[in-house]
Amino acid sequence: MENRYIKNENMLTREQNMSLRSKRVLVVGCGGLGGHIIEQLARLGIGHITAVDGDVFDETNLNRQLLARMDNIGKSKALAAKEHIQRVNPDTNIEPLQVCLDDNNAEEITKGYDVICDALDNFSSRALLHKSAEANEIPVVFGAIAGWYGQVATIFPGDKILERLYRGEQDKGVEQNVGNPSFTPALIASIQVAEVLKILTGKGTLLRNRLLVINTLEQEYEVLDFS
Repeated sequence: MENRYIKNENMLTREQNMSLRSKRVLVVGCGGLGGHIIEQLARLGIGHITAVDGDVFDETNLNRQLLARMDNIGKSKALAAKEHIQRVNPDTNIEPLQVCLDDNNAEEITKGYDVICDALDNFSSRALLHKSAEANEIPVVFGAIAGWYGQVATIFPGDKILERLYRGEQDKGVEQNVGNPSFTPALIASIQVAEVLKILTGKGTLLRNRLLVINTLEQEYEVLDFS
């Protein structure tokens, strides 16, 4: 479809648009953040997306997870991502991995990508993902959500931002107490995708060594400097 990406050409050149067809992005987590990230990347025209998630949908996912539907409760989140994107943009090759990241597979799974999206919900998996990304010299776009609140940062190998954010943190964050609505994951995922696009095209200013903190309850937006 020749006109699929034409609306992107006022913000990206035709060459930049075409270059996205050769890019490879890894999305770890296909839940609240991950579902939105995967769809937006496909609509941009990313050539290859690998979607990693060993979990299945349950009824509690229906309030916020883009890929969750009444008819796929109990089914694989990673496979749902593939099914969804084949309907949205069949030009994007999407590879589902129905696994959870662990010490035995993390470094191999994170090889060979231009960017990795962290759409996880616990510190231990995040730490493993970022360690493996650093070993493979790949930047990670981090996102986290809890109720009305969200955070985004772009982390390159050597930046060590995650350790500073989660020092002494429990494995699960405050979202266990405050929950997550439909709008917070959509908002934070959109900002993560914007960061991915900037990395892939070399445009704009990244949230590198900075943390964007969003409070949608009071509509407060703050950027913390970690440099």
